[in-house]
Amino acid sequence: MKEISDGTKGRASRRSFIKRGMLTAGGAAIGAGLLADGLSVFAQEQDEDRKENRGHLSKGDIAILRFLAAAEIIESDLWLQYAELGGAQTQPNGQPDDELPGLPTGGNPAYTAALQQLDGDMPQYIHDNTEDEFSHAAFINEYLKSKGVEPVSLKQFQTLPSSKATGANQILRLTNLMQLTVDTSWYTRYRSRKQNPDLNPGFKFPQAVPSLSQGQFPAIPRSDADLNPPDHLQAIANTAGFHFAFIEQGGTSLYPSLAQRVTHPEVLRILLSIGPTETAHFQTWHDKAGNAVQPMLAPLTDPTNTKLVFPNLNALESEDFQANLIMPEPCPFLNRKFPACSIIRPTETNGAAMGALEALTADGLFIGQSKEFFALMRDLAEDADKARRGR
Repeated sequence: MKEISDGTKGRASRRSFIKRGMLTAGGAAIGAGLLADGLSVFAQEQDEDRKENRGHLSKGDIAILRFLAAAEIIESDLWLQYAELGGAQTQPNGQPDDELPGLPTGGNPAYTAALQQLDGDMPQYIHDNTEDEFSHAAFINEYLKSKGVEPVSLKQFQTLPSSKATGANQILRLTNLMQLTVDTSWYTRYRSRKQNPDLNPGFKFPQAVPSLSQGQFPAIPRSDADLNPPDHLQAIANTAGFHFAFIEQGGTSLYPSLAQRVTHPEVLRILLSIGPTETAHFQTWHDKAGNAVQPMLAPLTDPTNTKLVFPNLNALESEDFQANLIMPEPCPFLNRKFPACSIIRPTETNGAAMGALEALTADGLFIGQSKEFFALMRDLAEDADKARRGR
């Protein structure tokens, strides 16, 4: 304790001396060399302090980073399945893509063409989104390792089968894209001018595509048998389009929510730097999902499962469903006494990690997973939600 105290006093006395010297009218008498030496020592000590602080993360920061690493691994797994079947197989220079594991596969031309009904650039967007998620998972895990923290691995839970359709690698997966129940309430939540789930958690936002939230539907062809009839394959591609946005709106909210609980400035920087890329993804997919419910493609009923219907939302003549409104409409924020504000929603911190996990589970992504997987993910989410700034 004496060493620490003396060291602090020493630093304080040198800093006081420098400050006095700078403010003295006859400062020239100090000597330019002495002043420069003093400032150099001061800067060096500040740098050493910063380095020392960077080496220690709180339990809460570690828990948040570990949960985010797991979430990014999950995203990497599901996006790779989309990239194999519907993503770009070559880069703009014409060279085969080798940035993602297992690519190029040649893709699935029929499924890719159906996705391109939503936007001609869908294959490139899918590839880039996939690459982003892999980069997030790898970075967060390497950062944890640099701090002496065990990285997150979910390899033991890669037990689910792949699609049998042309273009899919026959490897074991972490996620299931063939029995999805897609919550499309994000669509009306971002158009609402009166409601914010942070201020009214019990409010139920209408579903854009009600049938998607009521059954289990594939977002990728399960085999080449799903490639026909054409309207069936288009329904699968439309399901994917809404699922893309569902996944990325979750990350859009998760990062700012958890950022409010971190302690270390560097961890805050990580969350504030990765989070906006999730928002960029969501904005892209929000636009493409809207194309699935406009007159050029809708209404569309899956001929092999007439319970799945994509309505023409523009026919409703309501701003809450208007397909080309892809930017967040201003809504109440913090308190209804303030003017409406265009924001990410929700960003409430309480239960943010567990809420994200429960949403992914309800989506059907983990159908077929083991009890051990769910136990681990719940532990990671609970630990992240216990994090508090400063501990």
